[in-house]
Amino acid sequence: MVHSTATLAWLALATGSAAQFGIKHTQYDTSPPVYPSPNIKGVGGWEAALEKAKAFVAHLSLEEKAEMVTGTPGPCVGNIAPIPRLNFSGLCLQDGPLAIRQAVYASVFPAQLSVAASWDRALTRQRGIQMAEEFKGKGAHIALGPVVGPLGRSPYGGRNWEGFSPDSYLSGVLVEETVTGIQSAGVQACTKHYIGNEQEIQRNPSTVNGTTVEAISSNIDDKTMHETYLWPFANAVKAGTASLMCSYNRINGSYGCQNSKALNGLLKEELGFQGYVMSDWTATHSGVASIEAGLDMNMPGGIPFTSANPSYWGGNLTTAVSNGTLAIERVDDMILRVMTPYYFLNQDTNYPVVDSSTAPLSFFPRANWVHEFELGPLVDVRAGHAQIIREVGAAGTVLLKNVNNTLPLKEPQNIGVFGNDAADYTVGQYSLNIASGIAAGNYDIGTLAVGGGSGTGRFTYIVSPLDAIKARGHSYGALVQYITDNSVISNGGLAGLAPSPPDVCMVFLKSWASEGDDRSSLIAEWNSTVVVENTAAVCPNTIVVLHGAAPNVLPWKDNANVTAILVAHMPGQESGNSLVDILWGNVNPSGKLPYTIANQESDYGRNLLNSTELLESTDPDAWQDDFTEGNLIDYKELDDQNKSVAYEFGFGLSYTTFELSNFQFEATMSNASRVPSASAQVQPGGNVELWEVIATVSATVSNTGTVSGAAIPQLYVAFPAEAGEGLMVRSLRGFEKVTVAPNATATVQFPLARRDLSYWDVSTQAWTLPSSAISAFVGFSSRDLKLNGQINI
Repeated sequence: MVHSTATLAWLALATGSAAQFGIKHTQYDTSPPVYPSPNIKGVGGWEAALEKAKAFVAHLSLEEKAEMVTGTPGPCVGNIAPIPRLNFSGLCLQDGPLAIRQAVYASVFPAQLSVAASWDRALTRQRGIQMAEEFKGKGAHIALGPVVGPLGRSPYGGRNWEGFSPDSYLSGVLVEETVTGIQSAGVQACTKHYIGNEQEIQRNPSTVNGTTVEAISSNIDDKTMHETYLWPFANAVKAGTASLMCSYNRINGSYGCQNSKALNGLLKEELGFQGYVMSDWTATHSGVASIEAGLDMNMPGGIPFTSANPSYWGGNLTTAVSNGTLAIERVDDMILRVMTPYYFLNQDTNYPVVDSSTAPLSFFPRANWVHEFELGPLVDVRAGHAQIIREVGAAGTVLLKNVNNTLPLKEPQNIGVFGNDAADYTVGQYSLNIASGIAAGNYDIGTLAVGGGSGTGRFTYIVSPLDAIKARGHSYGALVQYITDNSVISNGGLAGLAPSPPDVCMVFLKSWASEGDDRSSLIAEWNSTVVVENTAAVCPNTIVVLHGAAPNVLPWKDNANVTAILVAHMPGQESGNSLVDILWGNVNPSGKLPYTIANQESDYGRNLLNSTELLESTDPDAWQDDFTEGNLIDYKELDDQNKSVAYEFGFGLSYTTFELSNFQFEATMSNASRVPSASAQVQPGGNVELWEVIATVSATVSNTGTVSGAAIPQLYVAFPAEAGEGLMVRSLRGFEKVTVAPNATATVQFPLARRDLSYWDVSTQAWTLPSSAISAFVGFSSRDLKLNGQINI
């Protein structure tokens, strides 16, 4: 859009946004307006940094203020222009949640899906630290991650792998650790995508027969919003995340980047967020309306990325201030929110300049830059990070089946490796392609270590499963035979093995997923079922390994010749090494499923809109997605419906065995009020009383096997009827990973904050402790519950 009549356009856009609040759909109210946008206070330890930010803002001209909140072409994925006269070199924003994508000689870490399967707080934080060290080394001030939206409402969601888990508690714990890790290394975390961004199809407006059809509207009721989708974002805010990225979709009829209830009301008021809200790229659909609704930074700026196509903001912002449409105080608060975390993390002192190698990889051709950015030499930032990548990859591998102790392997002399996921890449080492199905990228023959889209990474190297298995087998003289073409295996190509059958056959399957599209099936692609069945037909000792998106259903899981199943998720550049560590027993598997594997696809609620009728509709408001399931997604949905499953949430085998005993409950706060005090201070994360520990559950875990291993006891709670249907099913509220030697025991404790034991009361608009007892269960998965008791507060 060309803004030749800027003021009139801005006023029209503001009016249009207000009109959206008149939309009604099914039982859900539209988002109520919440104005004005709250000002930053600097609470949570940012007070001194806020004073520095105020001093900086005092020296800015109106034009410079506009540039401080409007993206500009430059060397990074997103750029804020430098102001040389104030010794401000600008801001460099870079993707993404598992690597500094726009770089060379950088590491590709395991995806958050693998991190979630590790259920390991310490590893999660360490991954965040080392990833941030690479961002900083390349001169990036802001890492565009971590991800807790999508949460994973639909198992078909194309970007679920970028996030942790459909369980809000598990995602909340891990996002808090990740943000803390990233920012401890001096890099700003940008937690995304806020909020309700649960499918890729129609995430942006489209044009049908000349009519603009608006992006999908995620229609979420107040209770579900608080108890499920907002929950992990509260953890991120509590951890001090510098920024949040608002999402493409609409929320109850209003675009996510101009929804004042979500941005001003929930985020800045209720959660006490002190940082800045940036738009997803081209997710800004208005000027004044989005600013007043709480958006603080417009990325990437002009549409498309040239100076000939100005932003809704930029120069239009200066016009709006000059004619009184927009208050300068609101603009100042936006910049204070941007600059306070910059000073808090000491990014004004000796911060590395942007690595020059990123510039040729930029979306922005150098000819379109309107500002000069200081660039430095090429820097190799990988350091010793391969070790943590390998460790997380193994920790996030889940052993689902292990008949007769097939694993760990000893020293099999004849090893067969089959499947297109086993091999090294064949069409480059980069999967940026914003998906057009599985044809995108190099994903016929080639292992799948991370997904596609802006959340991917550029591999400096990749250790494929085949290479790692050959290295391990050859080290003791084994024969390693392999076929990596699935079409050959599907058509009887295994007949050429000699000698046959191998002592062990390993079949590698994969499920592609990427930004830009959703999954069409939960069965691994490339004729995977036939590949497994044909291999198992000639090999009575077949191990199946899955990489990529999850969950997948496993139609061959009960085949008697399939003796072991491993879900290796998306382990990053050390993929093969991580897997070999598990296969040969150098690492005892401890990964647990952060989702449920159902028996068949139809057992899940699809929770995803996509139909020919919708795609061809010219109704501008046709895409309406009502979250009628409330909190009942993944294991909660399946538990509520009492459905059998293949492998439940939290499940994962070990090479040893564990038992639990001695359930203990202690209330650490007597006579707790049913709701937190309204007069209590609001710090980042919300009312401070919500985060106070008011009870503790403990249990004893024993290693009853013969080798040392890590157990992950899990605490689930079920609320009484007054909390509502969505909380009467069991919900995760604690976990602890502990390594226990054979015949030894360890005590695990689950501290429970007020929020953990409260439900959201819509009528009183408060987190409320139930008046009746809460049932508590401790076990090794959501359905393997060894102990139970009552929690009375």
